[in-house]
Amino acid sequence: MRVAEVMNDFRTIQHRIQQYRVNPPQGQQQLTGYAVLRQCHAEAQGLLAANFNAGSAQSSGSSPETLKRQLQRILIDASARRFRVQKVYLRAVAAMRWVQARNQILQGQPPHAGHAATLQRVDTALAAELATITDDRIVNELRQKDWSAGHYLAEDPSLATLQSWIRSQH
Repeated sequence: MRVAEVMNDFRTIQHRIQQYRVNPPQGQQQLTGYAVLRQCHAEAQGLLAANFNAGSAQSSGSSPETLKRQLQRILIDASARRFRVQKVYLRAVAAMRWVQARNQILQGQPPHAGHAATLQRVDTALAAELATITDDRIVNELRQKDWSAGHYLAEDPSLATLQSWIRSQH
């Protein structure tokens, strides 16, 4: 049941990321916010395309302990995917805020010297927001959301376990 909840959340987050599409104005494709958004889409697609690495989860025997280890490994993999896609999602949200702020400042006009200070503040705000997207924050937000929804969390992997799993997959 828990694996299904985690994977459903993963799917929902993936759909949200796909909704954040913009066409940067000519010559502005390399600006930070647009670059972050492109990177988010690429990372989200990579996570969606990644296969489950069964590794030692495919072991002979069907003892209760073997089955429990297999389920734990599946839950860790699902939780790591959701953790990673949540990080991508938060970065995409920050980039979209940047896009919206730029659009509000420029109002369809090309940037000029009069916009420089205001656009720099928007760039600084994006950098500051991206810096707040930490592993601890993501785990805490996901756990709070799950707890609020009444999900059983006792067997969810710790942040250290997630980080170790993610490192082992690369």
